[in-house]
Order: sequence, then C-alpha cells, then structure tokens
Amino acid sequence: MRVPTSPSHVREALIARLGRRSFLRAAAVVTGTGGGLLVAGSAAGSAAAATPVLPREILQPHKGPIHGRHYLPSAVEQVRWGYVPSVGSRPALRMRSGETVTVDSVSHEGILEDQGRDPVAYFGEHGVPRANVLQDAVAIARDYATTTRNFDVDGPHVVTGPIYVDGAQRGDVLKVEMLSLLPRVPYGVVSSRHGKGALARTSGGGAPDGITLEEVMPPVATDGRPTGDPLRYGNVSVFTPVRRGRKGVPSGVMKRGRGEVAFPLRPFMGMMGVAFASAAQPTDPALNSIPPTLGGGNIDINLLGAGATFYLPVFAEGALFYTGDPHHAMGGGEAALTAMEGSLRATFRLTVCKAGSGDAPTVAFRYPFAETPDAWVPIGLSDPDGSQNGQVNDLDVAMRRAVVNALDFLEHDQGMDRAVAYAYLSAAANFEVSQVVDRTTGVHGVIVKDHFAG
Repeated sequence: MRVPTSPSHVREALIARLGRRSFLRAAAVVTGTGGGLLVAGSAAGSAAAATPVLPREILQPHKGPIHGRHYLPSAVEQVRWGYVPSVGSRPALRMRSGETVTVDSVSHEGILEDQGRDPVAYFGEHGVPRANVLQDAVAIARDYATTTRNFDVDGPHVVTGPIYVDGAQRGDVLKVEMLSLLPRVPYGVVSSRHGKGALARTSGGGAPDGITLEEVMPPVATDGRPTGDPLRYGNVSVFTPVRRGRKGVPSGVMKRGRGEVAFPLRPFMGMMGVAFASAAQPTDPALNSIPPTLGGGNIDINLLGAGATFYLPVFAEGALFYTGDPHHAMGGGEAALTAMEGSLRATFRLTVCKAGSGDAPTVAFRYPFAETPDAWVPIGLSDPDGSQNGQVNDLDVAMRRAVVNALDFLEHDQGMDRAVAYAYLSAAANFEVSQVVDRTTGVHGVIVKDHFAG
C-alpha cells in the first residue's frame, strides 16, 4: 500500500513513529533554532526523499536537538575506525525493541591520514573556524588508539556502536527506520583516491577495461603511492560548503570556471549494519568497513534517507547494530569514490521482527532489503560475504542477485506468479547502481508501490 505524503499524513506518521512529545520537540526545532527534522515524501525512485533543514548551530556532542529516547555520541571509546563490530563485540548501548536512538555520526573526511589527521588544520585551510569543527572528530583524530591505523589497509569509516537490541536472536530481522537526519556541520568533502573509484588504475598498473591510462582518475602522473607517505599520494579532496540554493534548498556548492554548480543535500547514512562475521582480532579482514555484506554495513544506497526503512537479517544475539559513513549527498554509483561526506545526527527506530510475524519482507530474513514511502527496494551485492573469501566486484553478479531477490519478494510477499513477476520487472521496475567503489559492488531495484494499489 502506498504511504500518503501530504503534510497532514506525514505529520501523523511522524507522531506515530516519534511519539507526540518528541514530534512537538522536533517541530519546535524546525521553526525555532538548533537544526531541523527531515520529512520524507517524493516521487518513487528519486533520491530526493527528504528536504533537510540546515542547523542553526554546529551540532557538537550533546548540543542541539536529540530526537531519540537514547543517545549515542561518537566518543573515542565507542567507535571503531575502519572496522565493524564482530558477533562477539561488547555493546556500546542497550535498548528495547521499538525504541528510538539518536547517534552522532562522524565523517572520516577531514581526519584521514592523507589529509593530515588534524581536522582543525584541514578545515581551517578552507576557512572553517575552530568552533565549527566537531569536537568528537578532533578527539578521534587525536586520541583513537583501539587499533593501530594503517591507511593502506584499514577502511576509512568511523563506525559507531554496536547497539544491543533486546530480544534479537539469530534468524530474526532488525527493522531500521530512519526518523531524522540532521547535518551537524554546513560543509562536506568529496574525495578521489588513487587506485579507487570508477576510473581507477588496476593493481598491475594498467588501465581497466574500457578506458585508457590517460583517462584514469586521478591522473596517473600524480600517483605518489610508492612514497609510502599518505600526504604525498596525490589524492584529491574537494571541500564542499553548504549554502541555500534555489528556493532556499540547502545545497552543496562546487566551483565551475568563473561560476558555481549547486546540488541539493539529500542526507542518508551510507553505513547501517548488524554484526555478521566472527573474528578473534578487531582488524580481521572480515571486519573491514569497506565492503557491504549480508549484515548490511557500507551499503551506500542513496534512497535510504529520512522516511525510509532498512531490514537486516540478524546473525548475533542483540543484533549489534552499528552505523557510520554519513553522507550529505550522493549520486548513484558514487563514481569518484566518496559521496559528499559530512557528519550527521541520525535518529533511528530499531525493531526486532520474528519469522512468521509479517513484520518484515520474507527476503529480509536472509538478505538486506529496503523500502521508501513509495517503493520497495530489493538489493543485490556482488560478494555478500565481504572480504572473507576474496573479493568479487562484478556488477552483473549484483544485478542478477537484485533481480532474484525482487522475484522472491514479488512471489512470496505479493502473490505474483514468478514468470509474471519477471515480466513485470522488465516492464515497470528500475534497477540502479548503488555503488561501484566498495570492492563489493551493489545494485538495487525500485518497485513502485502504487503499481500494487489495485
């Protein structure tokens, strides 16, 4: 059934999700000071699922609106840098199923080794005053010592959690509802790094199929990786301030000759996952934060803004939910390597769904699945076990899995004959590239709910 998106329906839906008192607090934020609540409602298949309200203050830890019942800041002891939790990890927070939690996520851009691992200095070079740099980003860059950082091996992401959800057991589904996403700062960064991205040189030094060495990005001549010094690698990071664009819409701004190009912010969390792999060491390759897995993780689907729901199969007691990789905006495919990376304050409702309850799509008990107010989103990954048995980044494989998962959903949850469902997908569904840069590539389908309203 299609979810109505008129202002009154959206208001009632948010009251149902947040509770009336929390909704009124959030509404006061929108019309007053300190940030804003993201409200979903747009054409199906569009990444523009929400219109953000720029914060009127920098959302430092514990400052400004906190919409959830629980609050988890990204304190140094509550994050993993470059790795996700294992099934045996100690929780940073415990909560009941159906409760809400606000997480202060921290972007890795501006704190990484190739940027100097000093966000005050890095952002200061771009005109950001010290008071507008996040305190938790400074602390992580300076004090993180849970693992020894290796820029060439570790994932880049600051991963917050895990959160233990009471009642979650292996074989269940964790339903993750995105209730609000507040930009913590009015700026972000888009980075392209040598050996990564859609136009990267191969590990053997040649050009990948379909392009020449002259078309590799960043240009081969600027590749300083043999120096072993990340500051000399020749990577490119584009600082992107946020301003009000057309009709007052908060937008990222980049230079264009003598002018500018502006694009609307569409915040979402690139990483939402549950513990999937067992590992004795926190830096086991199976826990690397880069590739998405059956436990979700670095899924990078730009439809998962406020108002969307993400379903994850559970592999550990308590589910052990984590999040990170906050994005202010991202195009499909994430071609250059990163999105417009920028820290967000994210509020989720986490609910445990049991088999046979009808509370989650059947596909979700074995594979990540998503939905927006207007569409169901079956997902396909090229290598869903992550780094455990080699890495496959074939988009054809991801596409096939997305189609199979779509067929399973249409057959088992919507009652369609499988052959008819296959025909329907060909005639009326869209399949989009989630990302091509996370070792494991992703494709997701967009099945419009309105088609099933009859």
